[in-house]
Amino acid sequence: MENLNDGFEKTVGERIRGLRVKRALTLDQLAEASGVSRAMISRIERAEASPTAALLARLCSALGVSLSVFFADEAEASDPLMRRARQPVWRDPESGYLRRAVSPPGTGSGTDIVEVEFPPHAHVRFPGRPTGRSQTQHVWVFEGIIELTVGDHVYRLEAGDCLYMNVGDVHAYHNPTDAPARYAVVIALGA
Repeated sequence: MENLNDGFEKTVGERIRGLRVKRALTLDQLAEASGVSRAMISRIERAEASPTAALLARLCSALGVSLSVFFADEAEASDPLMRRARQPVWRDPESGYLRRAVSPPGTGSGTDIVEVEFPPHAHVRFPGRPTGRSQTQHVWVFEGIIELTVGDHVYRLEAGDCLYMNVGDVHAYHNPTDAPARYAVVIALGA
């Protein structure tokens, strides 16, 4: 909420386009690598569409960056302290979940830490998610209940529970209750 603004779509579009150009990828190549249509990527780059969490995760994976790296301000110094007031936040337009990038950017750490506030009855699905990079993560629940579909298994996590998995194996997050859930995702970025 602190860092959400009206120019979000423009910022996301510029960042996607910048990463795509930096990696010398055409729209068609990024579409093939991410499983997101060329038309949708073009609309996102022109700030005509706001990507959902699932779509943005697929694009980031194909571009070789984590969501935390994607949202980090490239110009920020490598200050090892990231005050809460400076942590970038983003709300998924589809599920309403709020994602806060907790880790300080530019430190060279191979780990990203994210805090998520997940609304009651929210769903985020990652069908056919590309596994581009070798990343693993821990999901640690602070409050509420979430269900994660990892491979063919559904795990029900309650406050205090922690689950380890390969990022590419996660197919869905779901809050099956009438109360919000809050949890941390600790991502090992891999090679």
